[in-house]
Amino acid sequence: MPNLGPSERLLSAVQHGKISWAQFSREYRAELYLDGPIDKRSRTIKNHGQKFTLRLVKQLARQRSVTLLCHCAEDQQQCHRHILRKLILSNRV
Repeated sequence: MPNLGPSERLLSAVQHGKISWAQFSREYRAELYLDGPIDKRSRTIKNHGQKFTLRLVKQLARQRSVTLLCHCAEDQQQCHRHILRKLILSNRV
């Protein structure tokens, strides 16, 4: 579900050292709850429907295991999967 990933703009900024991991984390959380049909920060992946998808995954996680995948190394600590996991397990919708 690519719409739960960070925007290309945000991912590029953290990968090139233009923003800190803390700033990336804040902005990524904010992106997941953005209003509007399309996230203009991504040229190839349109991030519409992220709030709906997040609610759906949260609901599924209450009933069974959910697996989060990314291109990052499995043991990489600075990956959006860790932020997403916390949001899925939280009470915030």
